[in-house]
Amino acid sequence: MFKKLGILGGMGPAASAEFITRLIQQTPALCDQEHIPFVLWNDPSIPDRSTSMQNGDDLPLPLLKSGILALKNIGCDYIVIPCNSAHFWYDSLAKLGVPIAHIVDSIVLELKALNITKQKIGILGTRGTLKSGLYQNHLNRYNWDCITPSKENIEMLIQPAINLIKANKIEESQELLLKAIHNLINTGAQAIVLGCTELPLAIKVCKEKGIPIVNSIDSLVKMTINNYKT
Repeated sequence: MFKKLGILGGMGPAASAEFITRLIQQTPALCDQEHIPFVLWNDPSIPDRSTSMQNGDDLPLPLLKSGILALKNIGCDYIVIPCNSAHFWYDSLAKLGVPIAHIVDSIVLELKALNITKQKIGILGTRGTLKSGLYQNHLNRYNWDCITPSKENIEMLIQPAINLIKANKIEESQELLLKAIHNLINTGAQAIVLGCTELPLAIKVCKEKGIPIVNSIDSLVKMTINNYKT
């Protein structure tokens, strides 16, 4: 339980803004005073997480730590990071003395809430997130089998779509993402996880061809609301 939320954002800025919008929309508040107090630390200068994950360096880590410590010093007693790839450094950040939500844990809770227990899960995300096994390693512990896109689909569909979203070309990204989702469904995925917080800006449906689509913005919002001490 917490009293003041810290949001480490800027990765990217639109995803952080979307998280805040959905947090406000989904909080069961009847007046201003019933909403969750939060501080946004929006730092778009943090080096690209996916690139560092692929290169094996820790270039984002110093600024990630600075953001966490700044939020802690302001008085935030619970922190969320609406960026999946930043959680590659979660263990280092969790040592800084303030509770930090793990975005993949929020997906686990959402899958369980939807009674998705043993199905094969298709994962969409950045090159780095998929290569690192961030989702695969986590979900495998709960006996889910993960299906990841082919290298061709990552390079030709998913990463270009994410880049388009970051450039605010949402409509142009949607056709690419739907192709990637359909390809995962065709290879046996019985649920799809949008494991990049840019993706829910373009894919707003909760099902495609009857297959549930779970996104990491809404799951993180739900976890945050459930952990808030009123």
